Amino acid sequence: MRKDLTGKNLLGKICIGVMLFLLYLPILVLAFYSFTTSANIGSVHGFTMDNYINLFSNEELRGMILGTVLLAFGAAFLATALGTLGAVGAFYAKKAAKGFVGVMNQVPVINADVVTGFSVCIMLVVVLGVDKSTFVPLVIGHVVLCAPFVYLSVVPKLKQMDASLYEAAMDLGATPRQALTKVVLPQIQPGIVSGFALAVTLSLDDYFIASYTKPATFDTISTYVVNATKGSQTEIKTALWALSTLIFLIVILVVAVMNLPGRKASGA
Repeated sequence: MRKDLTGKNLLGKICIGVMLFLLYLPILVLAFYSFTTSANIGSVHGFTMDNYINLFSNEELRGMILGTVLLAFGAAFLATALGTLGAVGAFYAKKAAKGFVGVMNQVPVINADVVTGFSVCIMLVVVLGVDKSTFVPLVIGHVVLCAPFVYLSVVPKLKQMDASLYEAAMDLGATPRQALTKVVLPQIQPGIVSGFALAVTLSLDDYFIASYTKPATFDTISTYVVNATKGSQTEIKTALWALSTLIFLIVILVVAVMNLPGRKASGA
């Protein structure tokens, strides 16, 4: 019996290892070539750090990266505020209202990004006449994309919380604002943080909404990379390999840091 269990465990580990290897192999290959002088993937001519130097010395790339990061964190902040307030409001609403909000929240999640981006562009730019150069359509489009996922991150934490805590705080003399900020929000803080991190990731990853709503002179990482693949300078293309590697390493670091408190708690 123990041999059978050991064999199953070994087989499971092998399957997981193969899956992870195939999943991360393209990223690892790209990371490897970011340290070479090769202009195309397939041949290695030598190792260098020039791609990383070019990434931070090129003014166009620096501006594109800074603009994308500012957009991601700004849109994530707004989406986190809206998604959290929506989740809290739906949690304490009546059953019919709660169900309606939950169903409507699923629409942007299931809907294709290209449809969301085109709809936001038509509504704001064509119907309301908002100028795309103001960045308003771009920010609103990313908030529309991210807020539903923040809602989905916060709702499970609300369900784990005792629903009577808010009323108990009110009975003890707290104002509605104090009950929300000092009782409810601390209870759901992990969900809010997870939702914010997910919103930043979605904004950084988005292409379709940005391509429909961005100003003509502005590029996010996604739109810039797509345009670069259509025939850019070799120096720019290889610098983007370095950028992809850095993003991957930053994501690994962030995930490790976010999971560290949970590991310590489980170990204790």
